Amino acid sequence: MSEVRSVAQRGDVFGQRVREHWSGLPGRRLDVLVAGCAHDEPLDLEEIETRATGADEEIPAIRAVLGERADLVSWSLGDLRCVPLPPRSYDVIQVSFLLERIKHSELVFDRLLQSLRPGGLVLLRMRDRKSAYGLLDRLTPSLVRRMFWRMLVTPGTPGPLPSVYEPLASGDGIYAFCLSRGLMITDDQRNTSGPARRRKLTVAAVALASKLSNGRYPATHDEITMVIRKPQHHFARVL
Repeated sequence: MSEVRSVAQRGDVFGQRVREHWSGLPGRRLDVLVAGCAHDEPLDLEEIETRATGADEEIPAIRAVLGERADLVSWSLGDLRCVPLPPRSYDVIQVSFLLERIKHSELVFDRLLQSLRPGGLVLLRMRDRKSAYGLLDRLTPSLVRRMFWRMLVTPGTPGPLPSVYEPLASGDGIYAFCLSRGLMITDDQRNTSGPARRRKLTVAAVALASKLSNGRYPATHDEITMVIRKPQHHFARVL
């Protein structure tokens, strides 16, 4: 896996990259698609005018929080393989903790990319299936996840949401996907967030899972954060 330049040490990587992108589109509104409406705060872009719409699966826990998303002018819920996604309609797509909880994730990600304008950005956050937290999340029975959910998360967090973790939900999976489609990853970070950082019980369980796997599933992170750029030209390939 090649080393990717990151601006994480200088502040919010998403905001930085979006501002850079907008500088080439002076005076124009940015159209944003939020794919995964249950997580992530709205982009804080200050002087940049944005129009954000949402898309997610039809899950009661997600519908319950949509009323609190004042940043979204509209949204579509349903099977993400067929919800309306007009082609080349968005400058920026936020994919927020979505890929690890859906089936047919490659097909859905392809559909999202078709709705992205040439040169546009994907702001990706997801849990890593190859982390110790990801291993626990996908192997824990759903009944046990529901029992512990309220103990482990911040009040008001919707869930527990499905834990599917197809191969795409990993660093290697995303790199292979981007390579096959000519996409450029400009930033790649590994972070610890959510219950893997805030709750002693989860921290201990993650450390134990890492130890039992002889480090194959590390406890050093649970979240992958990436900025991915779509090429301006359909046949472009990044070497």
